[in-house]
Amino acid sequence: MAAVVGRITAIWRYPVKSMAGQRIADVGIGELGLHADRTWAVRDRASNATTSAKRLPGLLRCTARYAAPPPPDAGPGHAPEVIIGFPDGREVSSSEAHVHQLLSEYLDRDVELRPLPPIDDRDQYRGAMTTGTDIRSVFGLDDNEPLPDLSVFPVRKLAELSRYATPIGSYVDAYPVHILTEQSLRTIAGRSPGSDFDVRRFRPTILVDAADGPEDAGAPEFPEWAWCGGLLHAPDAELQPLIPTIRCVMPSHRQYDLEADREITRTIATHARRCLGVYATVARSGHLAEGDLLRLDPPRRSALASTAGAGARSLKRLLMRAGSAAIARAEDRRPAVESEVDRP
Repeated sequence: MAAVVGRITAIWRYPVKSMAGQRIADVGIGELGLHADRTWAVRDRASNATTSAKRLPGLLRCTARYAAPPPPDAGPGHAPEVIIGFPDGREVSSSEAHVHQLLSEYLDRDVELRPLPPIDDRDQYRGAMTTGTDIRSVFGLDDNEPLPDLSVFPVRKLAELSRYATPIGSYVDAYPVHILTEQSLRTIAGRSPGSDFDVRRFRPTILVDAADGPEDAGAPEFPEWAWCGGLLHAPDAELQPLIPTIRCVMPSHRQYDLEADREITRTIATHARRCLGVYATVARSGHLAEGDLLRLDPPRRSALASTAGAGARSLKRLLMRAGSAAIARAEDRRPAVESEVDRP
């Protein structure tokens, strides 16, 4: 029988990509993630691509809430009305014509608020070419620091993100669910006592109190990493943790009531291989609620999986070399004046 590994202590939904989330007590969950998660995003008109706080950190200081409970059909092609709040207290609805002007003035960038496109409108999900300079900016790297190792991503996901700014049917960066444990937060906070590792900086889908924490003898410091490859059973849904979540510079940015702190990103890079939390997919649609116990079918290792993994690694190396070559070509063509180009 699957063992209990934790209990859900908080759930967040994000009506607008990169803006503050809403904590909710319970919610439906399906293949694309939480019901009505990220049905809106800001689009950069210059690059004609979906953008985020990786490029426009001011988005993190905005709030977003739905004007009414999202209807059952909320999702791709059906974005409910959302109310955006600015740091100065002003609010504007997605239904108001001047919403784009207000966002552009606040961000000092020509942008517009865009609803999540229908799944069959793939062109709206496409992104612009990412350069080495872009990657360094996204991860907060100095010129002398090495680029992050993205080989943890499966081949298929790398291929998807090389073509599209976000996965088809969603405005998430990579996967529909992000799981974070309270134990991991305490572990990383202990490495930098002067920093505020508030959970909201890391924008999880669910926060979990793991059954065993780092305060217990022999317990893992980052328990959710051990769940990757297994199956998490909630009472009315199943999640499949896949890979550790690689952290960009976003958690270090100033947010609505959290100050900017570069040590946040540096600490995670130094003490946690630049990872905190795990990405997951939805294995069985259903419902999640605060207080739900999570049981784990642990990862299964087999000779077949090892063989398949070796083949995938070979293909992944080819794909990453091709991506590096594309980045190099883009650098050669890059204009003298830098422009902001978003990537997930």
